[in-house]
Amino acid sequence: MKVVAQIKQPIQKEMELFEKKFSSSMISKVALFNRITHYIVNRKGKQMRPMFVFLVSKMTSDGIVNERTYRGASVIELIHTATLVHDDVVDDSNRRRGFFSINALWKNKIAVLVGDYLLSKGLLLSIDNGDFDLLKIISVAVREMSEGELLQIEKARRLDITEDIYYEIIRQKTATLIAACCAMGAKSVNASDEEVERMRLFGEHIGMAFQIKDDLFDYGNTQIGKPTGIDIKEQKMTLPLIYALNHCTNEEKKWAINSVKNHNKDKKRVKEVIAFVKKTGGLEYAVTQMKTYQEKALTLLETYPQSTYKDSLELMVNYVIDRKK
Repeated sequence: MKVVAQIKQPIQKEMELFEKKFSSSMISKVALFNRITHYIVNRKGKQMRPMFVFLVSKMTSDGIVNERTYRGASVIELIHTATLVHDDVVDDSNRRRGFFSINALWKNKIAVLVGDYLLSKGLLLSIDNGDFDLLKIISVAVREMSEGELLQIEKARRLDITEDIYYEIIRQKTATLIAACCAMGAKSVNASDEEVERMRLFGEHIGMAFQIKDDLFDYGNTQIGKPTGIDIKEQKMTLPLIYALNHCTNEEKKWAINSVKNHNKDKKRVKEVIAFVKKTGGLEYAVTQMKTYQEKALTLLETYPQSTYKDSLELMVNYVIDRKK
């Protein structure tokens, strides 16, 4: 957590004020909603997404943020939280960040309604203040996230994902929201269209690196973030596995696909698949691709003058690929 505190340092004041504004943006006339949103606010994660919004807005405007920046960060966090609540329903997941998920405590029907409520609160926060340019950024992100999820489901059934399709899935599912945070930060302080696009791309590269790092956790030997082999058990096609399937004999490929499809609950077989991916060089390849995205992101920052905000964003890029969970 030390690194996260260091990243947050130049925007500490903004983050504290943001938390107050974010909590008040969730308030409802219905007591049950307030009880649930209170539970959500008290179990917040690292808040990386609002941090991106504030750091980018300050870097692109010589340290200035305004009410639009706070609203942009709140919209992102409201919609991100809505997608997490819905994801837990879709995945039938009982835990989120070590705590019980909303659906585990209040059942699926209420969880879906809470997700819808948070989504509408986010949209209305933009509409009520005339932030239509910010609303467009987040609306595109929500559309892409939904398409990415569906594309993954469609392809997972046949286990025929190519590397290009994999990149498209993770771009839409993961990278698009981080890209929206960075574009939102620049747009909220009225940066030029060219600069907004540069920051969007910066966020996209970080998001791609972030997801590949997540894929690599599946092949770790220790309990980091999620149990080893869980992607294989869920038949998710990750980059190390895709690479291994494209660089092995036909026999090995048949065996690996059969293992993932029909024997994914067999712990011994899952371990054998992990060993096969490691032996075929899947992990090294994924690390190389992750570092390529890291370099692309850092290159986009080079044009900006030195500042504590730029330092924090560089630190964030490196943290994404060095994190332990």
